[in-house]
Amino acid sequence: MGNALGCISTEGVKEKTSKHELLASFKGRAGLLSSLSSSENKKKMAVSFDGRLDEQALAAALLFNHHQRNNGNSLPFPRSQSVVYPSSGSKKHGLTRSSSSRRRSHSESLLTRPDQLVNQDLETNRVVLVHGGGFGAWCWYKTISLLEEAGFKADAVDLTGSGIHYSDTNIIRNLAEYVKPLSDIFYKLGEGDKVILVGHDLGGACISYVMELFPSKIAKAVFIAATMLSSGQSALDIFSQQTGFSDLTRQPQTFIYANGKDNPPTAIVIDKTLLRDSWFNQSSTKDVALASVSMRPIPFAPVVEKLFLSSNNYGSIPRFYIKTRGDCALHVPLQESMIKSNPPTQVFELKGSDHAPFFSKPQALHRILVEISQVPSKHIFKSI
Repeated sequence: MGNALGCISTEGVKEKTSKHELLASFKGRAGLLSSLSSSENKKKMAVSFDGRLDEQALAAALLFNHHQRNNGNSLPFPRSQSVVYPSSGSKKHGLTRSSSSRRRSHSESLLTRPDQLVNQDLETNRVVLVHGGGFGAWCWYKTISLLEEAGFKADAVDLTGSGIHYSDTNIIRNLAEYVKPLSDIFYKLGEGDKVILVGHDLGGACISYVMELFPSKIAKAVFIAATMLSSGQSALDIFSQQTGFSDLTRQPQTFIYANGKDNPPTAIVIDKTLLRDSWFNQSSTKDVALASVSMRPIPFAPVVEKLFLSSNNYGSIPRFYIKTRGDCALHVPLQESMIKSNPPTQVFELKGSDHAPFFSKPQALHRILVEISQVPSKHIFKSI
């Protein structure tokens, strides 16, 4: 998302289902994504599947059908390294170093002992995952599988006009409309129920919006290479700070003007040829292929909308930031700038991760999410 927007200014503005049935279901959804794209981009969004994509499509179908709990086979995710440390604005001590070479921590043992987690005294074991600009719930399929195997209840939401959501991206007028599917989850939560809210990329602005509305329903908020705004900022304000673009990432993006060229853009179309180098430089070929046939235009209005966040609501929720060290889309200096200007409770770091750690470093990301869930509330110093 960062590279797609870096050069923009406001003036430029539970029945068993067979694998074949699940695969067919996902192909149908992928076809729906293509049909929902703007007419000028339909040719580019044509979807084709071959033997190499079937496995990935099946995995994504499993996500949408929530069959991970019934799948007895673990997905073959590689192990990776992660580092955690307190932010400069935090008052507490850092957590332990996490890597494949050290002794397995309690949280890692939960990967093979899912019954242990649900019996722990956690504030909540429910996690809500919010995708970034252009993405959809499909991008979390590895994370959902790992969390559910560890005893969590994981939900991934399609924001308005994203993933398989039926709305046209071009008709989204503000952030409230964009995050409505997420807001609806909180309206339906029972009295006293809480969730761990996780946002990626533009999803950081989305979860910030919801944090301001429902502070009593959010136990912790996690920003993964995300727009962690200060009050009065927009996502565009963050992305416009990006510097050091290569010639490749300086190429102009394509805008959709559904309301005519005399009016501001309504959406941004991602150049699919840039995905590998700028967003998924550490991800597998299959994950890049899945993204290339599933990503949809980014609504423009939510990107430029400024958020006003209060200390009593947004500021009362413990925030955790996960840095992605190998990120070519949202560069580390920009992530560190957000952390410095709006210090979270704790900062974690994923080594060797691109802009999509749910693809490139799923196990390491999972371990961090588990560790965050286990941080006792009495040990958290809230950033206000």
